[in-house]
This record gives sequence, C-alpha cells and structure tokens, in this order.
Amino acid sequence: MKKIGIITAMQEEFDVMKELMKEMNIIENYHLDFYCGKINNKEVVLVKCGAGKVNSARATQMMIDMFEIEYIINVGVAGSLNDDLEIGDIVIGKTLVQHDFDITAGGHQKGYISEELGREFISNTELINKCKNIINNNLKDINIKIGIIATGDIFCQEVSLKDDIVKEFKADCVEMEGAAIAQVCTLCNIPFIVIRSISDKPNGHNNIDFEKYVLSSSKKFSKLIKLLI
Repeated sequence: MKKIGIITAMQEEFDVMKELMKEMNIIENYHLDFYCGKINNKEVVLVKCGAGKVNSARATQMMIDMFEIEYIINVGVAGSLNDDLEIGDIVIGKTLVQHDFDITAGGHQKGYISEELGREFISNTELINKCKNIINNNLKDINIKIGIIATGDIFCQEVSLKDDIVKEFKADCVEMEGAAIAQVCTLCNIPFIVIRSISDKPNGHNNIDFEKYVLSSSKKFSKLIKLLI
C-alpha cells in the first residue's frame, strides 16, 4: 500500500507530526529512523532529516527508495521575508527556489540549476487546491499565504541577505530544506508540497525568536496537516 511521506528537519517539527500518528513502528536505515504509522487511517511514513539541503535530499531519496510513496509533504518553520507575514502564519510553497545556487558566471539567473530543472520547482497542483479548500472551510483563523519559498544552506539573519532574496526571487519566506526535497521529488516524479510556519523575521538577532517560537509555530502547521491527510 502506498504511503504518504512526511519530512521534517528539527525535533520540534518532528514531535508535533509524531503526535498525530498511531500504530507506529520504526525502520532504521543508515542512521535515519523512519516512523511508519497512520494519520486518519492513512498510511504515512515520517522522518527527521536534519537541517540543510544535503540532509533533506538524502532523506527524501531514501524514503522514495524504501517505500512506495504516494506523495511527500515537507513541513517545518521558516523566516518571514514578507512584511505581511507574522510569527505563526503559514506559507504553502506553490514555488520553491534555491537562493544560494549560483552559476551566474555561466550566464544563468541566480538559482538556475540545469536545463532540465530550470530554477523553480512547483508543488503538486492537486495538493495546493486541497490546501486552499481546507483554508477556506476550516482554518479561517490562521493567516495562510500560497507563495514562494526560498531554500539555502544558511540560517538567514542579516537584513541584507533577506533583501537580496526578496529582490531576486520575490520569496515570502526562507528556510533550509524545501527546494532540495522538491528537486529530488521532481527528478523521481513524486508529487510534493512544502508547508512552512513562520518562526522568526531576519533582523540580525532572529535566532532568539526562532528558539522561542519554533515549537508554537510547528503546532500551527500540524492543524493543516491533520486535515490534509
């Protein structure tokens, strides 16, 4: 039976997803624990990949290789790049970009990866539409935006970096895994969606806010995931 894959990077994100699961068993492979169980009687597999693009890409490919995956959900927290997004708000990534991928020396745009992939990854339309319906009918009390998520191997603190990402990609939030997961799913023809809850705003010392709000922000996206599955 096909499983819905769920990938988180951090322990707090993992814990709120694990709380939704029942009938769990663990399959360990190369130091990653894959939690197999059910959410709303649907078969799911959950893994904590660790921070960054390499860790997330590795876990995604392993999940696809080990299980028959229907689609993958990547959930976690992110820093706001959009002045209209506050801590606890949610961004659903219609488009994913890698803001730190740079082969502009070859005449390409920032974030461009290859002729095959371009520079943007697009979440599954059916999953996006399902999220829209959930938002309109069940989550009117949460501010949710469908927009652009930027990924890079850096915790974004500096306002100058924030401004550069917004100028180049018009992104709504920034994090460290989503577009790498999207790239692997695209190459493997696996549908995916990336969902982020805002935990901080890059301002030079937002690491303090991140530590303060990572758990409460994670609980916000769990409401959406419970209804999505």
